[in-house]
Amino acid sequence: MNKLIEWKERLKKGHMLSIIVGLLIVVAILGWILYKKQREYRQASENSYNMAFYELVDYVQNVETYLAKSLISTTPEHGAETLTNLWREANLAQSYLSMLPVESQELENTEKFLNQVSDYSYSLSRKNIYNESLTEDDLSNLEQLHSYSTELENTLNQLSEDLNSGRFEWGELTKKGTIAFAQQVDNISKESFSNLEENFHEYSGLIYDGAYSEHMTSTEKKGLTGEDIDENTAKGIVEEFITKDKIKEISNLGLSENATIPAYTFSITGNNNENINISISKKGGHIIYMNTNREVKSEILSQEDATKKGKEFLENKGFNNMRETYYITQEGITTINYAYIQDNVISYPDLIKVKVALDNGEILGIETTGYLNNHTERDISKIKITKEEAKENLNPKIEIKSEGMAIIPTEWQTEILCYEFKGNIDDKQFLVYVNAENGREEDILIITDTGNGVLTM
Repeated sequence: MNKLIEWKERLKKGHMLSIIVGLLIVVAILGWILYKKQREYRQASENSYNMAFYELVDYVQNVETYLAKSLISTTPEHGAETLTNLWREANLAQSYLSMLPVESQELENTEKFLNQVSDYSYSLSRKNIYNESLTEDDLSNLEQLHSYSTELENTLNQLSEDLNSGRFEWGELTKKGTIAFAQQVDNISKESFSNLEENFHEYSGLIYDGAYSEHMTSTEKKGLTGEDIDENTAKGIVEEFITKDKIKEISNLGLSENATIPAYTFSITGNNNENINISISKKGGHIIYMNTNREVKSEILSQEDATKKGKEFLENKGFNNMRETYYITQEGITTINYAYIQDNVISYPDLIKVKVALDNGEILGIETTGYLNNHTERDISKIKITKEEAKENLNPKIEIKSEGMAIIPTEWQTEILCYEFKGNIDDKQFLVYVNAENGREEDILIITDTGNGVLTM
């Protein structure tokens, strides 16, 4: 009997041992599979980063080549082709640069350089397309860009050698997260990575009067004037803007330092329990936006009356010389765009949006971002062609209904002084903008009446 019990105990221990051994084998197999998958994933990531890097090297080499060609080209036709190719290659170089595991400000100038090569070459290609030869300033700028592109190409070639020799792996960068790309990764060729930005240390962008002008892309907000204010001052501006007798409760939601325009934001409960959100710029204490949430159940005011209410509101708040442009109406609220007028020239970049309730004319919202970014007094003296000369470039089929002058923004964040012609062809309304300096047709917009408002496309 004792032997039987002893045999059973040994069997149990052997069974438990088998289970333990089995579990250990399963864990080991799972560990090996996970390790293998991790290695495969890391290898795939390395391959992806390597591909992006080598593509970047190729496209930067092409950028250098096309910049060199642009310096020798003598005809607008060939120049347009070369500059268009340069624009494409610089764009692609930017795309592949963005794929690398780089989250550091250390490469800010490199990215900016490629961006400016892209935009500047595109603007010059348009010159050539219009059969204009490049000026001495244009060629000087291209020569400067070529010099930087050569340095960038040389540094990337050195990095390519480091990568091929195994001096660094991209995986080491991803482990470091967003720590500085050039200085913080020990087993990377620090000399090469730091050189990548040192080459651009003194590069501050081009300053010229072309379609892509550095001063237009700076972080300066032209309409944002005054000194920095604190939270209490911002709260006082809110109380004055809304008026204290309309405020039941006010809460500070904090300072947004990383916003495009750093601002204090407040939440307000009105006397009728409506919620109002308002944002005040840290610099100068300007109103960035205000929005009131309340339901509008009827539409009593006409569009003309609403437009007048909005303009009176802007004048009372210190925004003078504003003219209504386009509007849209939804759920009893009309949102009207107002642009700044200087000497009868409408400045479309200086835009303010106002929301007006159509039941009682209450101002429910305002947004001034465009105005704060762009508002300034312009030099509007660069008029070299007459209105009649500008008309000669219009489609002869257009029936002109009104004409004037306007400053329009471009996709390069610059501005152009134009003649503005509003007219019809068949049943469509158009706005045509003709450059007041050279007579070039700059833009065409279609005016659409949606039934809820008048918009441009």
